Amino acid sequence: MMRRVVLGGLGALMVCCSAPAQEWAEKMFEANSHDFGSVAAGSKAEFEFVLKNIYVEDVHVASVRTSCGCTTLSIKNPTLKTYQKGAIVATYNTSSFQGAKGATVTVTFDKPFYAEVQLQVQGYIRRDVVVNPGSVQFGSIDAGTSAERTVSVSYAGRSDWEILEVKCPNPHLSAKAVPVSRSGGQVNYNVVVRVDGKAPAGYLRDHLILVTNDRNMKDVPVAVEGVVRAGIVAPSTLFLGLVQPGQKVTMPLVIKGKKPFKIVSITSDGEGLAFDRSKDEGAKQVHVIPVTFVAGNEPGKVTRTIRIETDQADCAPVLSAYAVVAAGKK
Repeated sequence: MMRRVVLGGLGALMVCCSAPAQEWAEKMFEANSHDFGSVAAGSKAEFEFVLKNIYVEDVHVASVRTSCGCTTLSIKNPTLKTYQKGAIVATYNTSSFQGAKGATVTVTFDKPFYAEVQLQVQGYIRRDVVVNPGSVQFGSIDAGTSAERTVSVSYAGRSDWEILEVKCPNPHLSAKAVPVSRSGGQVNYNVVVRVDGKAPAGYLRDHLILVTNDRNMKDVPVAVEGVVRAGIVAPSTLFLGLVQPGQKVTMPLVIKGKKPFKIVSITSDGEGLAFDRSKDEGAKQVHVIPVTFVAGNEPGKVTRTIRIETDQADCAPVLSAYAVVAAGKK
């Protein structure tokens, strides 16, 4: 029997042998199915089935398999400690298949206990619309700068087929469809996509929607990917571990810059965190700050927000630090 776990806002969780073998594992997934909808041939169609370890024990994803070659799989972060997240990445093979395709994805866990969870994917791969390359790839962009990329969209069928508009849900993205040629039922467009200089630092993962005059399959999604690099980068989270009441732990916080910079101050909300800056002097490209956490007596998740002030006015990283305080022995 898995021991009882009391964790902050999650309340009391119990997993026991009488429960279905996979139930404890199913609870970790945010979604168990995904519909890619109608996608163009050659386009990039990818979905992450996110899972979060809500238990004290480490969770390990041993393997994944798919029932159909129309979907390939990979595991992001297979070993998860308490409250850490990972993902099963399902990629639709739009270059090799066509028509309505679906797959059952089986995820196998071997820790803390054996379990299998089944996920479902489905969609429709069009052969009359081809996107080249398969997604809008911006690569690495410096924060504060704009960039532009172009993909081609080809259609074979009706001679009057048109892209009426391009929808961009991200306010920092804009796009326009430029007609290139139209002859004998073959229609070609260039879609020009621009990211503005106000895009926040971080990963750029979004979609454009090409709205066409096709009554049956009006919308064509196109993936947009890239990363906006800040002048100073800190991790988004700092995990301080599973600790006992009253225990003291120290973890390094690494802060990197494109050029030497000074740290003016580091602060956090709440109590329990201390920052050792005794060896942090002058301007450097890499600062390593020991962060010490002293656990209180209350069990559960403890989260603190860390704010870093630097001598570069536009670079002030903010991150979350968290620890899990175990329940004391009775």
